[in-house]
Amino acid sequence: MSPLADFHPAVQRWFAERLGEPTAPQREGWPLIRQGRNVLIAAPTGSGKTLAAFLSAIDSLLQKGSDLTDETSVLYVSPLRALSNDVQKNLQGPLAEIRAADESLPEVRVQVRTGDTPQGQRTAMAKRPPHILVTTPESLYLLLTSDSGRRMLATVRTVIVDEIHALVRDKRGSHLALSLERLEALAGRPLQRVGLSATRWPRCARTSNGPRSTSGSRSWCAAIAPRSCS
Repeated sequence: MSPLADFHPAVQRWFAERLGEPTAPQREGWPLIRQGRNVLIAAPTGSGKTLAAFLSAIDSLLQKGSDLTDETSVLYVSPLRALSNDVQKNLQGPLAEIRAADESLPEVRVQVRTGDTPQGQRTAMAKRPPHILVTTPESLYLLLTSDSGRRMLATVRTVIVDEIHALVRDKRGSHLALSLERLEALAGRPLQRVGLSATRWPRCARTSNGPRSTSGSRSWCAAIAPRSCS
C-alpha cells in the first residue's frame, strides 16, 4: 500500500504530479508519523525529510475541512538560517498548489515568528493565530514567557524540530529541551514530536525530547533512511 494512501486525495495528486515517488525518509517516516508516534528522521540534506514532516502536518489540517478552527496546531522550530527557504519550499508553496487544485479545501495559514517579526504582525498573530507557527528556539522561549504567546501555544499538538544535529551539541539544545517540556506542560497533554537531523545517527537519538522509556529517560522512535529503527 502506498505510504500516501491515508492522505487527502488532493495531497496525493499534488505529490504524484509534482514529485512522483516518495523518498526513503518519506516512505519510512509517514506511517510512524500518522500513527502519532514520536519520530526522528535522520537523513542527508535533500532527501525530503523536511517535507516528510510538513506534508503530514499539512494533510492533517486540510482533512479537517470546515471544522478547521483559528488555532495553532503545528509548531516548527529551526535555526534562523533555515527558516525562509523551508517555509517557502515545504509549506507555503505546497499549500498554495494543493488549494489551487481543490478550492473546497480550507485555508491553512502559516506565519513566522522571530525576533525580526514586526510588532504589527505579532499583534495580528495574537488575535488570529496561524495554524502552523514557524519559529526559532530563542523565540519559542520568549513566547512561553508572554501571556499572548502562551495562549497561542496552548493548542499545539505537533512539534517539528529541524536540524537537531546542530542544536544538541551545545546549550542551545538544552534550552530547547526545557522549552519543549514547558510547552507540553502548557498544552496539558503529550505532544507528538518529529525530529529532523542531517546526521546518520545523531547523539540526540536519546535526549530529553522523546517519549519516556521504562527507565525514566526519554528516547525517540526513529525512522532512519534508508532503514527503520524502533
